[in-house]
Amino acid sequence: MDVHTIPLIRAGIDTYRQPVVYMREDCHLCRAEGFSALTQVEIALGKRSIVAALNVVTEADWLPSDTAALSEAAWSALGAKAGEHAIFSHPEPPASASAIRAKVYGERLDIAAYRAIIGDTVAHRLSDLDLAAFITACAGDRLDVDETIALTRAMQGAGKTLDWGPGLVLDKHCVGGLPGNRTTPIVVAIVAAAGYRIPKTSSRAITSPAGTADTMEVLAPVALDIAAMRRVVEAEGGCVVWGGGLDLSPADDLLIRIERPLDFDSDGQLVASVLSKKASAGSTHVLIDMPVGPTAKVRSQEAARALSDRLLTVSHAIGMTVLIHLSDGSAPVGRGIGPALEARDLLAVLRREPDAPLDLRDRALDLAGALLDLAAANDGHGRKRAEELLLSGAAEAKFLAICEAQGGFREPDKAPQRSVEIATRSGALVSIDNRRVAKIAKLAGAPGRKNAGVDLLVRPGDRVERGQPLYEIHAETPGELAWARDYARSGSSPFLIGDTP
Repeated sequence: MDVHTIPLIRAGIDTYRQPVVYMREDCHLCRAEGFSALTQVEIALGKRSIVAALNVVTEADWLPSDTAALSEAAWSALGAKAGEHAIFSHPEPPASASAIRAKVYGERLDIAAYRAIIGDTVAHRLSDLDLAAFITACAGDRLDVDETIALTRAMQGAGKTLDWGPGLVLDKHCVGGLPGNRTTPIVVAIVAAAGYRIPKTSSRAITSPAGTADTMEVLAPVALDIAAMRRVVEAEGGCVVWGGGLDLSPADDLLIRIERPLDFDSDGQLVASVLSKKASAGSTHVLIDMPVGPTAKVRSQEAARALSDRLLTVSHAIGMTVLIHLSDGSAPVGRGIGPALEARDLLAVLRREPDAPLDLRDRALDLAGALLDLAAANDGHGRKRAEELLLSGAAEAKFLAICEAQGGFREPDKAPQRSVEIATRSGALVSIDNRRVAKIAKLAGAPGRKNAGVDLLVRPGDRVERGQPLYEIHAETPGELAWARDYARSGSSPFLIGDTP
């Protein structure tokens, strides 16, 4: 056996999108090649090769000394089979290393440099440290408009771009930061019922209690391939599917994985992320919902104007029509925060139930109306038409048809473990902290536990009495409920109650 070749096994470890290889410290190949922890290792199997980060195993009965175990991401990317022998070596330095270094030192990069960086990102030739350096160098206002356009085009060009043929292709996106704001499935149903194409690709949550794909997955399958997605859109005019498996702007998820822990704000990176995905999805006309509030992602009108200007300038440069819709981001939308609870709310709106959350209903109608106006060259009747389609039941029928086309509709379930949190004083509810209430929902298990989350029982402006229920924590296990409840009762409450008059 060649000293560079050892057999592969599947580790069964989810490392999200990062390829990782596991070897024991006494592996002869590690010693021969001088591999150490976190070394980037090139692994070749037939005509395929990947670059993976090495994790050194010091003690493990499950891993033989002269065998390499691959994470799920590495196993899938390499197309490996158990027992196959792969060739291991040190990879060539990534072509984009000099471009990243230049950006760190404040230089402006051109489209060729961004294409090199994004190409190496998608090929996993850059380590997490490389990516962190690039993201840090682009944070704040370090990307000008021309660089944002170049980065957007490079990200789009690294993956597939869908072609829906002639005519309008509508889309909707929210910049985020607002728990419970699950308007997208309602908007898709209304717009498709109006006769327009709206092939919506959505994300799963990374740091929030639910993404649109997480909520939609409660109601219907979302992990469709491109062929299945096309069949749904051709049959029903719209869809709500998970975009992560479609190879559309694949660098975006890889960059987001590093961006989130760093928690850097960058208009340039946000714009490139949003618009590269919309361009890859084949969208021609896009409505962008931008909630503005003190605990939302966009916290001031000044920040909203700056981000809006960047979105409009870049979208024009890449040939896309974009409309910015500023909305109230001061409090969560609807009652439920978490996949199943948000699914319950959006179904209540589509079914015209008397107790459906009015704020979610009105927000969805505003957005659907604005998108219909954008499609009809701003004829001004979009909001009225959207409401007619909702009240007539056409939107509900279209949504159920989309769900059936995606693989079948199912009703949301309920969590078995619950805890009601009460007011400690009387007064008017002034505000709800978006970030704190979202963290409670996540500690309860959302979005991984689909039925977990927070159910809001009062809204800002309501009069509450001492001892009155404010919200209910939902969890699937006693341990997760206790974890969320302990956090909720420590520190300040996410519900700010004013003084009694």
